[in-house]
Amino acid sequence: MDKSICPRFDKAMSLISQRWIGLIIYQLLSGPQRFCNIEAAIGVSGKVLSERLKDLENEGIVKREIYPETPVRIEYSLTDKGLAFEPVLRDIENWSQSWLEAESQ
Repeated sequence: MDKSICPRFDKAMSLISQRWIGLIIYQLLSGPQRFCNIEAAIGVSGKVLSERLKDLENEGIVKREIYPETPVRIEYSLTDKGLAFEPVLRDIENWSQSWLEAESQ
């Protein structure tokens, strides 16, 4: 590894470059959501989404809240650390709108 790259920057890039991480954070910018809503919105498998949410929870980016209802309701939301990603993701969104062609479906 090039020693001129800041280790924190390297860690941040490694985290957000994991498949689905950026989309999960982007999806949660609109507020707390249940697992099934996140899964449906971004089209990720349940297994992968579960793994990524655990990773984000371990990093302190996502908070998992359990509501003692019947049936039990679990919601995921961004912590302050997660919400701090918003300007970065909005800049990426703006850049993509200006510079990338939409893929034909």
